[in-house]
Amino acid sequence: MFDIQEELKKLPDHPGVYLMHDAKDAIIYIGKAVSLRNRVRQYFQSSRNKGAKIEKMVTQIARFEYILTDSELEALVLECNLIKEHRPKYNTMLKDDKTYPYIKVTLGETYPRVLFSRQMKKDKSRYYGPYTSAAAVRDTIDLIRRIYQLRSCSRNLPRDIGKDRPCLNYHIHQCGAPCQGYIRPEEYQKKVRAAMDFLGGRYTPVIRELEEKMAAAAAGLDFEKAAEYRDLLGSVKQIAQKQKMTSFDGEDRDVIALAMDDRDAIVQVFFVREGKLIGREHFQVALGTEDTPGEVTSAFLRQYYAGTPFIPREIMLQTEIGDAAIIENWLSARRGSGCVLRVPKKGSREKLVELAAQNAQMVLTQDRERIRREEGRTIGAAREIAALLDMESIRRMEAYDISNINGFESVGSMVVYEKGRPCRSDYRRFKLRTVTGPDDYASMREVLTRRFAHGMEEREQNRQKQLGEEYGSFTRFPDLILMDGGKGQVNVALEVLDELGLCIPVCGMVKDDHHRTRGLYYQNEEIPIDTHSEGFRLITRIQDEAHRFAIEYHRSLRSREQVHSVLDDIPLIGPERRKALMRRYQSLEAIREAGVESLKEVDAMNERAAESVYRFFHDGGSGSTD
Repeated sequence: MFDIQEELKKLPDHPGVYLMHDAKDAIIYIGKAVSLRNRVRQYFQSSRNKGAKIEKMVTQIARFEYILTDSELEALVLECNLIKEHRPKYNTMLKDDKTYPYIKVTLGETYPRVLFSRQMKKDKSRYYGPYTSAAAVRDTIDLIRRIYQLRSCSRNLPRDIGKDRPCLNYHIHQCGAPCQGYIRPEEYQKKVRAAMDFLGGRYTPVIRELEEKMAAAAAGLDFEKAAEYRDLLGSVKQIAQKQKMTSFDGEDRDVIALAMDDRDAIVQVFFVREGKLIGREHFQVALGTEDTPGEVTSAFLRQYYAGTPFIPREIMLQTEIGDAAIIENWLSARRGSGCVLRVPKKGSREKLVELAAQNAQMVLTQDRERIRREEGRTIGAAREIAALLDMESIRRMEAYDISNINGFESVGSMVVYEKGRPCRSDYRRFKLRTVTGPDDYASMREVLTRRFAHGMEEREQNRQKQLGEEYGSFTRFPDLILMDGGKGQVNVALEVLDELGLCIPVCGMVKDDHHRTRGLYYQNEEIPIDTHSEGFRLITRIQDEAHRFAIEYHRSLRSREQVHSVLDDIPLIGPERRKALMRRYQSLEAIREAGVESLKEVDAMNERAAESVYRFFHDGGSGSTD
């Protein structure tokens, strides 16, 4: 038994990281401390004003553990790693887990390349970025290759010079073919340096050179070449216009500001590279026990810069943070040179931070409204259905449907909604095994029996293996079963559940004469539902989704059976020739009408196979498409 008060007495006056566990031994909070003794004790002092969130967390702490470090900096690094690994409930958590694209110039090679990269490694390459748009990065790389004709292949040069023919890029004038020795290393390096100037934002020399080449081509009546230079010039100017200049001194900076409500925060980051504002990105942060802007900013810095390879020389903040010195030391160590945190108080830098804060507030306001609407459509709609059926709550709903055409290839569908949203990973479909003919009741009985019997078997296996109850695809049972029909379908479901010893509410979706849901059949009575409510709209979406999923599966089986019945029974026609025939003729009727000479022209077909297909359709073979 873990005695918290006794363990508090044993805490050392030493830097380290502490981990709080709940009764199920899950880690609910991770923190760092200069002195573990002082910091951890603060959580359990009744006289200390901790705030509602910390109070709630403390009531759930069953035990704690700690890891000693040699310094506060080591504690910060360890805290970042552990938070990323365990994602504790009460830590302020960065919800986004993105990697940003870079442009990489492989300067360690004799003939360098310009490449797309999502990692920034300590190698001999030069990296530009990060950028917020992968598409823009690829467009820029494509433009550089067209202007400077730099190679993109992975050949080992100069070792492999002359071993292979030049690739297509050489023939379309997008590579100088160093693989053939057509360009000297010195000349190639000159092009690389010009490309790096371009990536650094020096567009004027490129624009001037392209204008001169365009004029010269036009004067020489080479209008095709002039048009090519004109297009390149337009692309360069477009990229140049996207680079919004700032009034800074050409340094790399990140500008960080936030907006908060009682549950979430939006952190806005502006990326300034070589004095240019090249992009921005916002991040959603779920608030933990840290409530002040400074504490949220500190948590964001630790998590964001632990995961991004690029750290600028300066980071401008909206508000002061308590552990600025230790975070600066950590960032400088990661960067390999100095990194400073600053809170500008006046001038253009302060205005840029204010602009970032305004953007964060705008996103937060928009997100709050969007979330409110989305919750009304999903969680709110589920609450409406629960209230209508006099249930306490509904988290998971499952709906079932049967699809067949005169009993042909009967199939069943199971769709799942959790918190009012489709949970497509839990969708299941069933090909009927025991039912022949169009018997929807018998078909539904088989589907439900297979679904819940399988789930009970998985639960028993989990129990024997001492696994979690929900370990498996069928083990999670719904709070409500929705049937695409009224009393008959509901009674079938209740009978199956009774035979299996399960007690799950079952509700039928009753339709009117126009096949539109008019109410719910529940506990032997029809309950009217407001057709303008979000609950009704959710019921309709679930009903349509179950029907769509069943029809889609039935159509695929029917199509597969039809193709099999005609083509797979033809002598000498296997899977490859069948696919080739369908690609060429698109329909069975077109294959039927094709002559032997036409059939011989199909890929993978020879004369014997073509004659076999022709005889099948014309000499008594089964030509039915049913």
